[in-house]
Amino acid sequence: MARASAVPVLATHDHRVTPGLDESTLRELVPAVLGVLIRRGADFAAAEDAVQEALLVALNTWPSDPPHDPNAWLITAAWRKFLDAVRGDVARRAREERLLAEPAAGPTQQADDTLRLYFLCAHPSLSASSAVALTLRAVGGLTTRQIAAAYMVPETTMAQRISRAKRTIAPGSSPVAPLAPGSSPVAPLAPIAQVLLVLYLVFNEGHSGDVDLAAEAIRLTRQLHVLTDDPEVDGLLALMLLHHARRAARTGADGGLIPLADQDRTRWRTDLITEGVELLQAALAHDALGPYQAQAAIAALHADAHTVDETDWVQIVEWYDELLNLTDSPVVRLNRAVAVGHADGPRAGLAALAEVDETVPRHTAASAYLHERAGDLTTAAQLYVRAAARAPNLAERDHLTREAARLNQRLHER
Repeated sequence: MARASAVPVLATHDHRVTPGLDESTLRELVPAVLGVLIRRGADFAAAEDAVQEALLVALNTWPSDPPHDPNAWLITAAWRKFLDAVRGDVARRAREERLLAEPAAGPTQQADDTLRLYFLCAHPSLSASSAVALTLRAVGGLTTRQIAAAYMVPETTMAQRISRAKRTIAPGSSPVAPLAPGSSPVAPLAPIAQVLLVLYLVFNEGHSGDVDLAAEAIRLTRQLHVLTDDPEVDGLLALMLLHHARRAARTGADGGLIPLADQDRTRWRTDLITEGVELLQAALAHDALGPYQAQAAIAALHADAHTVDETDWVQIVEWYDELLNLTDSPVVRLNRAVAVGHADGPRAGLAALAEVDETVPRHTAASAYLHERAGDLTTAAQLYVRAAARAPNLAERDHLTREAARLNQRLHER
């Protein structure tokens, strides 16, 4: 099948701001500082602890006495914290003190250090939850308390999870070989794919506690985008931006879910849509299609439509076909069936859905939706009730329950 056509070009906007010396700025510095300590010989766990201690000092002193060079200040402070922790090792003290006087690494070395951290935190021996937590701590600069609040677990539980992850990636466990001087920091596809999965998991957690994980995932993926030239990195960043653009329209004043077809599209952020489309087009120009690019293309086609009826469903089905060639995922097959229901009619959609395993999450909800579009309100209402009972969260359960009540009311009024 011919590849689906490129998405349309939209107007661009510039929303850059100059950061101040605040917590957000500090978090931007964490990966480079941590990378320098590791390159100087500190093991990951000790280096990460030293950086966190230096951050606490910075938060207390920078507001009244901001440094001229924040990066160099934090490297020096963190290295001193590390030296304090190992001061008992007299034989190593002289070497470590000499390293203290070493100038801060240049931009290229810092980029290599930061990129190495992404791969280190996505170590294949780590569970998904541990990789996410370690990435947020080491690369994102979040505190254990913030990460625990975001995932709604006790701080002690999260601290144990991070500690176990650090032990797993102790010296000799890293899947990433050291970078030779002058070599490219771009790693092979497999490690990048692992890193992208971790970032995607962070993004899907959304917003919990006092940390906006979706925004944090976008920030970290932007950083990875600068460090690499991989079209799938651009594809993931585009996908995140296009989904994030619709965030304000996804819930009503009562907190209830609003499906895509019913969203107020004037509330979608055109600046994020524009940026996402431009990133996607640049990624597709590499002619190396990956799953994130295909998903971003589908999201871009939704974003380009002023109403659900104006959506180019035929092209969306084509992109789902491309995505199936890459992943053969049952979830993708389910979403494709819904798209077929729009492109070729609800009966065609139901026929496509019949080929999807009924145990796939949201299968019953998709069936209810397609039956409603086909005019079978009685069956649709029954399916919405069943789907509500299987909903993965309270928000979806309430939405599906309201859908069932709406159809039952229509049936009663006949």
